[in-house]
Amino acid sequence: MISENTIRTLEFDKILKLIANYAKSEISKKNILSIKPLDDHELIIERQKQINEIQKLINEGDKLLISPFNDITPLLTKLKPEDSFLEGSELLEFVNFFEILTVVSEQIRKRNDLPYLKEIISGLTGFKEIAKTIKKSIDNEGNVNDNASPKLLYLRNHTKSLETKILSKLEEIVRDEKVANFLQDNFITIRSGRWVIPVRMDSKGLVPGVVHDVSKSGDTAFIEPLSIINMANELENLKAEQKAEEIRILKSLCSLIRPLTYDISREFNTLVYLDVINSIAEFSNTLRMNIPFITKSMEINLIDGRHPLLELTLQSISPKREIIPLTLYLGRENNVMVITGANAGGKTIALKTIGLLLLMALSGMPVPASPNSVFPFIANILTDIGDEQSIEHNLSTFSAHISKIVEITKSIDNNSIVLIDEIGTGTDPEEGSALACAILKELQKSNALIFATTHLSEIKAFVYRSRGMINASMEFDHKTLTPLYKLRIGEPGQSHAIEIARKYGLPENILQLARDMIGKLKSELDEMIADLNKKRALYEELLLDIKEKQVYLEIKEKQLSDRLKETEKEYKKIISSAWEEAYRITSNIKREANIIIEELKKKGISEKKVIISRIDTLQGQIEEKIKEYNVNDTPVLKIDDIKKGNKIFVKSINQYATVIDINTKSNRVKVSTKGFEIEVSINDITKKSEEDIIKNEFDTNIDIPVHLNNGKLNVIGLHVDDAISKLEEFLNHASISYLSEIVIIHGIGKGSLMKAIHEHLKSHPLVKSFKSGNIEQGGRSVTIVTLI
Repeated sequence: MISENTIRTLEFDKILKLIANYAKSEISKKNILSIKPLDDHELIIERQKQINEIQKLINEGDKLLISPFNDITPLLTKLKPEDSFLEGSELLEFVNFFEILTVVSEQIRKRNDLPYLKEIISGLTGFKEIAKTIKKSIDNEGNVNDNASPKLLYLRNHTKSLETKILSKLEEIVRDEKVANFLQDNFITIRSGRWVIPVRMDSKGLVPGVVHDVSKSGDTAFIEPLSIINMANELENLKAEQKAEEIRILKSLCSLIRPLTYDISREFNTLVYLDVINSIAEFSNTLRMNIPFITKSMEINLIDGRHPLLELTLQSISPKREIIPLTLYLGRENNVMVITGANAGGKTIALKTIGLLLLMALSGMPVPASPNSVFPFIANILTDIGDEQSIEHNLSTFSAHISKIVEITKSIDNNSIVLIDEIGTGTDPEEGSALACAILKELQKSNALIFATTHLSEIKAFVYRSRGMINASMEFDHKTLTPLYKLRIGEPGQSHAIEIARKYGLPENILQLARDMIGKLKSELDEMIADLNKKRALYEELLLDIKEKQVYLEIKEKQLSDRLKETEKEYKKIISSAWEEAYRITSNIKREANIIIEELKKKGISEKKVIISRIDTLQGQIEEKIKEYNVNDTPVLKIDDIKKGNKIFVKSINQYATVIDINTKSNRVKVSTKGFEIEVSINDITKKSEEDIIKNEFDTNIDIPVHLNNGKLNVIGLHVDDAISKLEEFLNHASISYLSEIVIIHGIGKGSLMKAIHEHLKSHPLVKSFKSGNIEQGGRSVTIVTLI
């Protein structure tokens, strides 16, 4: 639970007052001023989403249409007694609320990009019928309309008619010469609710009637003439009836509201909540605030954070003045940060910025920082900021600080953030430094995130040596001796007290004496800081160089990417053309083959030889085309091109081999590879370059596909050519795998596939014999092959 003292110290209450200025009702203002950090992570995220959607509406010029409204809660309380009723002006407060609720609900419902706001208004009715009924009965001034009921209309018309008669009668009396001499004046007025004429006091007995009032001077008596008394009494009765009818109507209207007080109260609270988050969104937009990320891990990553109160102050001085943003990270390997630097350099503001923005983020609000900023979901913020000297409790500044530290040590846990300003000050520097170091070491054990500021050099050195702690400093311009209000992580700062004292005119002899008294430790620390500054400058230089190279590489990468896209485009174009050409070639071949087949059927043996010659010629043309379109640039071999001892590549076994024999009649060659000898078709080999052959001889990782499926080959469903191609490859692999027998599964069908396989096996050099299988093996649907 974050204490009220912490909220005041970090000035969160001032932020709430600024937000409250945007509220449309007093009850909304009260709710805003009572906002506290939420203790439910999901509620924080939900409120962030809701406010973010309102920000979106504002940026699009479609603000939530919430008009000013009053708190109806006291009116609902007033309505609780069964016989109670509200005045017309009070009922108009309900109408105003109903109408605002209806307008806002319709505004949100017509959009499809506001899921979280839609969730808020889901189930809202706006009580349109009740609002319509009240507006029909009550005018804009809060009076009951004549048409609220037929009886009321009759009574009011009758009243007006009677009043007209009374006035006519009084005008006659005033104009009567017998009476005019006794009148103080000739006007007609009302006294004590009765119509009267002004009569001179000395003549009041001469005008028959009832005295209802006397002027302040005592010279005039206001008399109701006897001739109108009956009519006036009747008028009073009419007015009483009229008032009773008005009350009856008001009670009737209230009876519509009374049974729905719970629902009305719920919907009113929804409008108030919408007004609250709308006020937050409107305030956020004035300072360009963003929704941060709330993490459940103990780390804070503040990017370009700005203290909202300081920024508003600077804007009031000059709209062009901009605050120096604060960027820092603490968590994971480091959980303690000590900030040092010159007086008035912004150390305390840095602490307050961290704390205030964290309070805002935990309340589901946007913060004046980058949307990439990360805040931890924590339960407590413990602070010791400002001079807590207390006269009534007899506490010095140091005692007050220690009292605060004691409270922090008692309350701290691994779900806390600690902010301590000027740790170790207010007492002897040596003892104060020792105490501060011990306090930091003890607080670190809790695994909380700890931010502290200090001027003490010993603390800077202690932090530098301690694991899990990190120094930071507010930058300082050494030339102008002015603070830059910019936080630098990883190096301690210097106070620059002597340099600032020189700037303001302190004599040089005093300054020199001070330097001599600083001592060796300070000198060593200054040397360490100077060394760190040099390293930082070098790292920044290297970082700049790396960034330049990164930009260069990104440009090159984009150029390569563009070229690759162009190449892919060209490749697809070439492949498309190749397929078109291949389709044309195969179509021509198919046509030629069909013609040849038909001629073979009709011709004799001698003429068949001529046709076979034509087939050879056609085959040569096909081979030439293959050479033309061979993307691998691998030559297609003829049997006459092969010589014994040639190094060739056998495609079916994916191996390089040496030619040991050539059979020109069968277009087959015997090859030797890695101790095996096999015969392969001329179409199964290609010639490789010397470089490829040499590379192969040293390549021991050649992948040989030897998935022989237990010596069985299934070619059912394949065309004859495809089946023979598969069989040829299978025979080669079976041979080099020392299989003595294989099974070819071809099915029975019409028998054409089986015949083609048997014809191929008859002259195959690797086949010793073959036969159909027995009944158990599959009969004529399989062929058992015995290999050499």
